[in-house]
Amino acid sequence: MPSIFCMVDDKHIPLYRIIWVSDLPHYCGDEECECEGRYEVRLEQGESVWGSREDRDRVLRAIEAWQGGLADDEHWP
Repeated sequence: MPSIFCMVDDKHIPLYRIIWVSDLPHYCGDEECECEGRYEVRLEQGESVWGSREDRDRVLRAIEAWQGGLADDEHWP
């Protein structure tokens, strides 16, 4: 049975709180931006967590498994 939590950076995120996951890394051009090149995982209530490409892919696989989409031996993408 898949877990309802997924790691993003150093945080355990409940899958049911995830609204969407960015496909492209963040770029705003602000010199002081700390999220540049990272992927946004949008949560309920306007919150976000930021992770690496591996974090993003791990979240998407976890959601697929949690919803019964992919079998353990199938690969995404």
